[in-house]
Amino acid sequence: MTSQPATGERRRDADRTKAEILEVAQREFAQHGYAGARVDEIAALTRTTKRMIYYYFGSKERLYITVLEKAYAEVREVERTVDVEHLAPIEAIRTLAELTFDHHDAHRDFIKLVSIENIHQGEHIRKSEALVNLGTPVLGIIERILDAGTARGDFVTGADATDVHMMISAFCFFRVANQHTFGALFGRDMTAPEHRARQRRMVGEMIVGYLRGGGGDRA
Repeated sequence: MTSQPATGERRRDADRTKAEILEVAQREFAQHGYAGARVDEIAALTRTTKRMIYYYFGSKERLYITVLEKAYAEVREVERTVDVEHLAPIEAIRTLAELTFDHHDAHRDFIKLVSIENIHQGEHIRKSEALVNLGTPVLGIIERILDAGTARGDFVTGADATDVHMMISAFCFFRVANQHTFGALFGRDMTAPEHRARQRRMVGEMIVGYLRGGGGDRA
């Protein structure tokens, strides 16, 4: 009979191997896209075999979907830990925007993966039950901030939480996803360190300005 410690060790080895495969696969898919990434290369970089990758994940598509699931789950986990409840509404929404900026700046492979999946019109995300049911905790946070800000008279724009989330994400996402084309056309590296602090303030002030009546529909 196999001992329990040995069984547990094999499970830990399997978990470590799968985690390493996912880490390398995320880089490969982000760099080369779904079509361009090669399972053979992922196997070589993880010192495992193509057969072992298929044993763990079933197929290249399932590996890619698992990478997406992991990347989105990490974003949702960050959203769940955002602590803005103790802040006044204006400071809370500004802080949330700035934290989103920080996350997108620090997780550029996630931005690439989202861009790639949009090229595929979200076909792989739709095949993931985990992603469909993952939810968006940030929408609940934004709704509470908007309600509090409206009740206090801080916010006068009739804003929708999804629209506000889109506004924040659009700025933070564009800066990373379009850095190369923007740089070629306008001669500025949007992600250069000297621009970071200013841009971080910009996204927060942009959202606050909109909610305080800067061009939006009055509640």
